[in-house]
Amino acid sequence: MNNLIFALPLAAMLAAGTASAAEHASHDKAGQGKAEMTAPAAVPVDREKKWKESLTKPSLAVSATFDENGRLWLAALRGQHLYVSYSDDRGVTRSAPVKVNAEPENFLGDGENRPKIIARKGMIYVSYTQGLAKPMSGDIRFSRSTDGGKSFSAPITVNDNREIISHRFDSMAVNGKGHVYIAWLDKREQSAAEKRGEKYNGSAVYSALSDNGGASFRRNVKIADHVCECCRTAMAVDTDDYPVVTWRHIYDNNIRDHALVKLDGKMTPVRVSNENWNIAACPHHGPSLSIARDGIYHAAWFSNAPQQRGLFYAYSADQGKTFSSPLSFGNIEAQPSRPYVLSLGSRVYLAWKEFDGESTSILGMESADGGKSWSAPKKLAATSDISDWPMLIGENNRAYLSWNTKNEGYRLIEIGAGIK
Repeated sequence: MNNLIFALPLAAMLAAGTASAAEHASHDKAGQGKAEMTAPAAVPVDREKKWKESLTKPSLAVSATFDENGRLWLAALRGQHLYVSYSDDRGVTRSAPVKVNAEPENFLGDGENRPKIIARKGMIYVSYTQGLAKPMSGDIRFSRSTDGGKSFSAPITVNDNREIISHRFDSMAVNGKGHVYIAWLDKREQSAAEKRGEKYNGSAVYSALSDNGGASFRRNVKIADHVCECCRTAMAVDTDDYPVVTWRHIYDNNIRDHALVKLDGKMTPVRVSNENWNIAACPHHGPSLSIARDGIYHAAWFSNAPQQRGLFYAYSADQGKTFSSPLSFGNIEAQPSRPYVLSLGSRVYLAWKEFDGESTSILGMESADGGKSWSAPKKLAATSDISDWPMLIGENNRAYLSWNTKNEGYRLIEIGAGIK
């Protein structure tokens, strides 16, 4: 395995943080990948104070992507601004970072809610979540560059509901026609129900389409009701140019497994996972999705169900109608978490976090036959302090781990054509 690593100064990556651990039923202790469930704090919490503090807390979340020419693009938060930079030598050198938002904004930028970046044909697209005044509230924001990253348009708000409520945990995709799709979790249905004196469990998931390259977006469209309110969404583009979205859904009363839908106006949401994890809280632990060039869907997720705990992977050969029997992976004694899947043709890669009580490691596995069989897990990187969630990105059939840590800074690690 060939490893190519570069590190960037941590100060260039800092930005707004996430909500307090007391507001989530599952939380990575100090960002180290702690996967077991923890109870909410028993003492009273000033949620507004905690929320305001979170908006100025540094974040290690950095997003990366390659364009079709092999240029690496990075999106990182610093203070109240989002910055984009690029590298033509896998990060040995970098361009001067370009500010996306001219006006300062509060950001929500943890691993579940990181900024997104896509680079296609000289266009750079970014989306992110702006934190609002009330706890757990936010807006989905979007900006683009039409001059190869030299400058960015004034950010626009994608959600057409402008209540100070939660519009968060966005995912973004751009298809071959240059259409931009964004999906996110949205509390407008819960807000409306409360005004009617009714109960509403969880959030809804909404999407918006731009068919003019991001100049503007069409009206918001609801995809589904009753989804887990703080688990990230994931999106990938199918071979027919329609995006597919997956999220953690709420089945029955509080079964929190995963669902998937293609945004073609024809498909209804289908269930992906069946661990039957019953929990009256949000795990804050979303899924990952990748679609290969042959149309095979690859999904990975976390569950803490009593009989099926840990990380799982499955694939679908019929465009999401059915999935293979889930593969359990990761060392359950090392609190495996934050799975990420990437498909490059018939090769599929998995990466995830494990914590041994002292240090956090990123483990990886590879399949050469579309997910049917897998290599043994191998350690790809490690750190002794807090760290971001792992990301996998691909370029010219090469796979890379993108990871930021407090001690080592940002690292891009080539995991090559084989994890031995």
